[in-house]
Amino acid sequence: MSGAIGSNQDVDIDLGRLASAVWERRRTVGGIVLLAAGAALAATTMMTPLYKGETRILIESRSPNLSGAPAPAAANDPVLDSLNITSQAELLRSADLIRQVVSDLKLEETEEFSPQAQSLLPNPLVLLGLKQDPLDLAPEDRVIKEFREKLQVYAVENSRVIAVEFSSEDPKLAASVPNRMAEVYLKLQSGAKLDTNSEVTKWLEPEIASLTEKVRQAEAKVAEYRASAGLFQTTDSSSFTAQQLNNISTELARVRAERANAEARAENVRSAIEAGRDSDMLAEVVGSQVIQRLRETEANVQAQVAEQSIVLLDNHPRLKGLRAQLAGIRQQISNETRKILGSLDSEAEVSRIRERQLMQQLNELKAASAKAGGEEVGLRALEREATAQRQLLETYLARYREAASRADPNAAPADARIISSAYEPSEPYFPKVVPIVVIAALASLILSAIAIMVAALFSGRALRPVGVPVNTAEELVPHQASKPAPAMPRPVDPVDAAATAAFLKAEEQLALSASLPKDEAFTTEGVANTLLRHGVPCAFVFSPSGDTGSTATVMLAREVAERDKNVILLDLTGSGCPTRLMAYDMELPGITDLLAGETAFGDAIHSDRLSEAHIIPRGNADAESAMRAADRLRIIIDALVDAYDLVLVECGAAEVEGLARLGAQPKSEIVLSVPGGEDDEIGTLAKQLADAGYKNLLIMSGGVASRRRAA
Repeated sequence: MSGAIGSNQDVDIDLGRLASAVWERRRTVGGIVLLAAGAALAATTMMTPLYKGETRILIESRSPNLSGAPAPAAANDPVLDSLNITSQAELLRSADLIRQVVSDLKLEETEEFSPQAQSLLPNPLVLLGLKQDPLDLAPEDRVIKEFREKLQVYAVENSRVIAVEFSSEDPKLAASVPNRMAEVYLKLQSGAKLDTNSEVTKWLEPEIASLTEKVRQAEAKVAEYRASAGLFQTTDSSSFTAQQLNNISTELARVRAERANAEARAENVRSAIEAGRDSDMLAEVVGSQVIQRLRETEANVQAQVAEQSIVLLDNHPRLKGLRAQLAGIRQQISNETRKILGSLDSEAEVSRIRERQLMQQLNELKAASAKAGGEEVGLRALEREATAQRQLLETYLARYREAASRADPNAAPADARIISSAYEPSEPYFPKVVPIVVIAALASLILSAIAIMVAALFSGRALRPVGVPVNTAEELVPHQASKPAPAMPRPVDPVDAAATAAFLKAEEQLALSASLPKDEAFTTEGVANTLLRHGVPCAFVFSPSGDTGSTATVMLAREVAERDKNVILLDLTGSGCPTRLMAYDMELPGITDLLAGETAFGDAIHSDRLSEAHIIPRGNADAESAMRAADRLRIIIDALVDAYDLVLVECGAAEVEGLARLGAQPKSEIVLSVPGGEDDEIGTLAKQLADAGYKNLLIMSGGVASRRRAA
């Protein structure tokens, strides 16, 4: 190991040598395992066996429903909620209950709870002062403390069952203690109910006597007030005055109906008489017996007149007499009709007089009723007080009867019952000889193997140099140290053949331009220096040579990024050359998507594949649709200027007239990217830009650059 580290050679762990080191010492490991297993076996056989008994108690509502009211739902019973179950478990661990069980079973007399009988030698922890001497405690407290250490009470999860476990050296005691605890617990629960019922009856007896007297006084006040105010009642819901008002109202309605009927009949007879109509059409006249007899006589006389008119002349005395008799009968009918009319008028007048009398009585009763209404307010207040006292008395009586009926111990069972009693265990639960021996053997095996592996690692035997085969590590270390490490293959950028060719061509042209005079051209580095030195925020790159110039612009952006400047390139070319060279995917959203409103501003910005520069690709939207919103380019460029140190707008082989539409201002910095271009060609382009008003011109043609500004 020292040799490997001293030579600064990277090493690795040889798993095979680790396994070999353990296998070489297998006899030692086997001896340790057997020794540990034997020690565990001896220790477990020397331990005092402990037995455990368990009793389970189900918490449930067992109170009989003697009131006749519907029993509460089990989900709403407070006896069955989780907090009550936990409280009952704590009650089983209470000192009073434990003290009762200890007294009943006389545990203080057993050897298990006597500290003198447990060990002949003093406890070393007691001698060192790390543990309290049990003999310093009172005998009762000592037994309770020892009892609690052997007791375990817990609520069974997702149930209303409480388990009581007790461990002891005596199997009979392990079973009798939890059973006795359950019995004492149920007696305490039942006794608590009896005490509660007894206290309730003692409290209710004087309260009921007091309430009885209050109810009697309240009802006496109601009767006295009713008699003094004359508020007599005919029924439970109606008073005497109200009954009279009801009767008079009914009678008044009847009299008014009779008056209206009599007036209508009299008016009908009067109209018939005044109009000279035949009275035979009137029901009042036709129904008169006198009229009926007169009509019969009239009919007979008419018959005689008709009979005599046949044989006698009109002036015959016999005929004249019959006619005179007929006229007299008709006069009697008319007089009788008028008598009937007078009778109807009299009947209507009697109804009107009766109506006035009833109205007078009604008004008097209304005044009396209004006065009685004010007096009934006080009466209702007294009645409410008497009713409240009576209801409270009835409630107390019902509770008293219910509590008195539960005074018998059999009528107040505990809200729990034993569902599983502890039985005398036949096997101890501790110690488990076989599991302890197996665990000790496995632990010794694992620990001894780990110790051997650690020793092999620190000795260096389980280490080997990195990159050397496992079986020939020691032999090949010197040779490997002298061999140079193989060069890692350079990853191939996912750029298409055309873009790669353009990129190599631009590099070649720029390399050739290094031999030009210093006043001929700016290199990419020189353009970057100039732009950064003058603090140019935005530069429009004009590449009339197409993809070759666009490739140089990409190199310019990467040059600026290498100087720890935030730079972004905006691809406005038709071929999308900067996008192919810088973006991971040609399908990324870009400037056309942003202008067409198909993507968000942040989603159009992407990182360069080979530098810290950023790019806004050409995009995938329709170019014509995007250029309809070309006016937004100026807003986009202004936003980029606020966020980046330098914004490069690659315009490609655009015409000079189109720069203004792309957002370039006369004061903007214009870069002519013409790698390997001729001086005449550069001069012609510079003159065209100067004529268009763009005076700040930088020419980037490779090599050592010269700056040309048009006047």
